[in-house]
This record gives sequence, C-alpha cells and structure tokens, in this order.
Amino acid sequence: MLGDFLVTKQTGEKGIPCSKVMVCERKFPRREFYIAIMMERSFGGPVIIASSQGGMAIEDVAAETPDAIVKFPIDISVGMTDDLAKEIATSIGLGTHLEETVEVMHNLYNCFISTDAAMIEINPYAEDTYGKLYALDAKMRFDDNAEFRQKAIFDERDWSQEDAKEVEASHHNLNYIALDGSIGCLVNGAGLAMATMDIIKLHGGSPANFLDVGGGATADQVKEAFKIITSDPKVHAIMVNIFGGIMRCDVIAQGIIAAAEELSLKIPIVVRLQGTNVEDAKALIALSNLKILPCDNLDDAAKMIVKLSNIVRLAKSAKIDVNFELPV
Repeated sequence: MLGDFLVTKQTGEKGIPCSKVMVCERKFPRREFYIAIMMERSFGGPVIIASSQGGMAIEDVAAETPDAIVKFPIDISVGMTDDLAKEIATSIGLGTHLEETVEVMHNLYNCFISTDAAMIEINPYAEDTYGKLYALDAKMRFDDNAEFRQKAIFDERDWSQEDAKEVEASHHNLNYIALDGSIGCLVNGAGLAMATMDIIKLHGGSPANFLDVGGGATADQVKEAFKIITSDPKVHAIMVNIFGGIMRCDVIAQGIIAAAEELSLKIPIVVRLQGTNVEDAKALIALSNLKILPCDNLDDAAKMIVKLSNIVRLAKSAKIDVNFELPV
C-alpha cells in the first residue's frame, strides 16, 4: 500500500498517495454500535447521536432504519452526567455494560470540549466474542477557528494529502476547493459563492472552483486568489462576483488590476461588483485600460462568462489562438 494511491468515494478516481499505514490487532466483533458527538444547530449545542447498528455508514442506517438512531442533546452548562450516559447506553442495548460505557461517554464529551472538536465519531464501538468493548475506529473533526488554541492538533495536518492549490489558498486565508469545470470563480461569502456556481450551471457552464475571499480580503489576497485560479490549466474564463458590505469594491478592483497586470492574463474576465465604493471600483477598472468586462446584473454576467468560456474551449480544441490579452 505504501507509495500506491488510495482510491475511495472521498478521494475520487485519482486517489491520494498512501504515505503511512497503521497496523493494529484484528478483532472479531460480535455486536457493533455507533456513538458520535457533534455540534447541532437545531439543538443549540452538542448532541450525542447513537445507534445499535454500527459498523456501517450512519447515512445508510438513517435511510433504511431511522428508528435505530437516537439523539441526546447536552446542556453545555451542565455537561455529561452519569444519568444521561446511562440513558444513552441503555437506549442502544448496552445496558449490560453500563459502567464502562458511562466512562466512554464522559471521556467522549470531555475530549470534544477540550479539543474544540466539531465532531467525534466512534464507528464501530464493538463488543468482541469475550464481551469486551473496543472503539475500533474513530473520526475527529476540529473547528478551524480554534487553531490558535489547538496548535498541537493542527500541526498534525498532513499537507501532502491535499490539493496543492487548496494548500496555497489556506496559507493566504482563502477558502478554495478545486472542481472539474472551466470557469474560475472569485466571490466573497460562502452563500454568494454557492449561488454563483449554481447560476453558472443554470446557464450551461461548469465552475472550476469554489473560492471565497471572505469579508475582509485585501488587494494582495485577491491577487493571490487570481494566481491560484489561473494555475489550473482547465480554466478558460474567470467570473468575479463581489457584494461589498464589509468588503470594499475598490479594494477588490485594485487586486483584480494588480493580478491582471502581474500575471499578463489572456483569458476573459467578467466582473460583477455591487455595494460599498462600487463607483470607485468601476472608475479604477475603466482607468486601468484593461479588457475586463463589467456587468451589473448577475444573470447577464453568468450568461456572458459561459459564452466566453465556450469560445475559448472551442478555439483551443481547434488549435486556434484566441487572444484575450488584457493590456490594451
């Protein structure tokens, strides 16, 4: 396995390189359970999710036998109590193992709180043929905003297992996820980013990435965002969709202009800006003498970027040099 590529549903067809292998003792479980704790908006805090049907994807259990899943919200001011832990254990058929399961529940909750976890999932929590219980597998996810408190945990991050562009984006505090399309997206705010990708798909295009520059991005961050987007050879066009609330549109414009000049971009860019200092931003783009196409209407901007992307794609497939070089 070492040096080979691991291919799963999560990795996609390309897979990820296998650089480490964990070796452990094999167990033969007689019964398997599912126990997890995570933050849940509907409960306003952490909730224990448990099931008597462990050893399989909890999504499959939810679809096939939803009654087998139980949920127990935890009052953050009280924490995990013995009574609650006993109720959880009993509800999933662990009444004969109350003492050790109660201890597991306390440890699970304490670990969740002390590490700023967003989720801890034990699957399966298994009973072997001798009646002993083991946490045979676990998954943990931590709150990114707690990195300053949990340095030891975040230092364990294995960057070699991640997309190089996503790694570079994280170094500049940009939220970037690579996709398979041909239209690069630079947007502020996760909701607006999702809406932008949706409207591109609606008009027949395919987004090449999810990139959220956040609410307080600087001109340098915008420039770095362009570098990351254009490092993908599949990108035929770029759509910028910014709503200036906290973010100022003129700062975004400065970043776009700096990126276009430094990178000598030769692909079409459609920019839709609305909000704070939008008129200043439009003036900066106009005075830059760059071929950046402004558009006030989001629907029109999406139609335009899809058409331009198709033109570039067809030209490349026909080996025709279509030059969208920005400097006039």
